[in-house]
Amino acid sequence: MYAIIATGGKQYKVSEGDVIKVEKLDAEAGSVVTFDQVIAVSDGALKVGSDVAGATVAATVMEQGKGKKVIVYKYKRKTGYHKKNGHRQAYTQVKIDKINA
Repeated sequence: MYAIIATGGKQYKVSEGDVIKVEKLDAEAGSVVTFDQVIAVSDGALKVGSDVAGATVAATVMEQGKGKKVIVYKYKRKTGYHKKNGHRQAYTQVKIDKINA
């Protein structure tokens, strides 16, 4: 059984027991979060639309963290212009506990 959920502007295919990294959620480690934007659920047959209107996915927050650093380097030739900038995207690692369909 798997479900497709939407969070943080992205969609994830999840099954029970999966560990995924999603965009930062406002929750502490060890707390339980519920994803209510379920797009599809498959239990042998795929259900979408009004068939999954009340479906939810429960997950436990494992940790909050930052991803690897991405270097952004801007450069314009012949003018002496260059600019170096770094960015680390914040994420929340969650473990999928139960798919309620």
